[in-house]
Amino acid sequence: AKLTDAMDPCLAMGGQVGSQIKVKVGSTWLMANIRTLTADERREGSAIGAVDFLGEGDEERLTGKVYNFRRGVTRYPAPGAEAFPVTSEDMKQMYAADDRAHIEVGTVYPTRDIRGALYVDALLGKHFALLGSTGTGKSTSAALLLHRICELAPQGHIVMIDPHGEYSAAFKNNGALFDVSNLAMPYWLMNFEEHCEVFVTSMGNDRQMDADVLAKCLLAAKAKSRVAEGISKLTVDSPIPYLLSDLTANITQEMGKLDKAGDNAPYMRLKTKIDEIKSDPRYSFMFSGMLVADTMANFLGRIFRLPGDGKPISIIDVSGVPSDITSVVVAVLSRMVFDYAIWSRNEPQRPILLVCEEAHRYVPSERMAHASAVGKILGRIAKEGRKYGVSLGLITQRPSDLAEGVLSQCGTIIAMRLNNERDQAFVRAAMPEGARGFLDTIPALRNREAIVCGEGVAIPIRVAFDNLEENRRPASSDPLFSQLWKESGGEEEIVGRVIKRWRSQGR
Repeated sequence: AKLTDAMDPCLAMGGQVGSQIKVKVGSTWLMANIRTLTADERREGSAIGAVDFLGEGDEERLTGKVYNFRRGVTRYPAPGAEAFPVTSEDMKQMYAADDRAHIEVGTVYPTRDIRGALYVDALLGKHFALLGSTGTGKSTSAALLLHRICELAPQGHIVMIDPHGEYSAAFKNNGALFDVSNLAMPYWLMNFEEHCEVFVTSMGNDRQMDADVLAKCLLAAKAKSRVAEGISKLTVDSPIPYLLSDLTANITQEMGKLDKAGDNAPYMRLKTKIDEIKSDPRYSFMFSGMLVADTMANFLGRIFRLPGDGKPISIIDVSGVPSDITSVVVAVLSRMVFDYAIWSRNEPQRPILLVCEEAHRYVPSERMAHASAVGKILGRIAKEGRKYGVSLGLITQRPSDLAEGVLSQCGTIIAMRLNNERDQAFVRAAMPEGARGFLDTIPALRNREAIVCGEGVAIPIRVAFDNLEENRRPASSDPLFSQLWKESGGEEEIVGRVIKRWRSQGR
């Protein structure tokens, strides 16, 4: 009762599940997090608790204060050792950032002034995942994290895949914004697997026949390019400009060599699909005849911010991309990041951070879908990207729908409130042992609160994220029905303007 009345918020929480305690062992203090508490039936007023040890610090001789806190435990306490509540001063020692490059993202719970710091090199070097149910402030927290990284590294190279067009509003001052109107991504950047996802529509044995025809005709179309002249080993995966008309001409030519008309089905299927995409204005951001020039250097420079010109992040809004090729567009962008990193190993290193919002769409678990080109490349970046200087940031509201191997590769996990039990169990399995005591608080976290554990923090922390200014937030706020349904007037004009944009497929 005395503790709960204490002015110090850390002391006031003392002895509760989720609070910290300290235990004296020799001249060091061991810090631990209370995971569970049960009443001790043998002694009235006593409790038995399970704890996770967080680390240890030295004791200052005269004052008994903790200093020089470090992760890990050298000596464990003997049974019967006394436990004391941790004070705000002790917490300052535990959570104080050292001299490594770091960003401050919020305040450590339950303190009022101790800052939660993330170590940037560890956070990005080993990948990170931001998880949280819809409406927990996930998008705003992601924007806060990226703003802090951009402030620390104004010459950085960040590529963000934005499936809902939320983040352009947050980065209009310090980001390069791309959508279907200005992306101009050449179709010939696709590798053969991605070409097949777009152009091959058949299934089963027919799919293999169509792919074989496409491979032969595609290689012949690329060989006609002037860019291919100096290349001795040309393959179907080489990013060589070619004309779509050359590809369809090759298909027609090969079809003309057939003995029987019945064998022309694969050729007709391919030609029909290619002609359909060429003539559909929705695909013009990628399959326009204007994109045949060798613009690869310009495209990579714009997207990867090489040079950045004071805008270290590119936001790629794929909400206007036709749904049947969204995953291919994301696959090409992700693979470009990875391939650039591989082929630039002998150059001065320019690490790239690839952030993928709604990650469960692109790297679904094996039970949800077959492996697609985008799932394979993001899985490969998760496993091998660190060696080549490619960092992956995954943001998702459904961690249980994510490929398990990909989440396990994320060295830092930032878990906001998760309401679904399956998601909670999935995150529990992915989190390091020392953070298990914090996990029970995940369903009870407030909006814009998170448990952060892993490589990016010295020890697991519960943090309340800072407020972000209105003009730096993503456009993801929920509509206020009670307020908006009281407004009226101008509906005819609204409907007219909406229909106009709808028909012209433009915003």
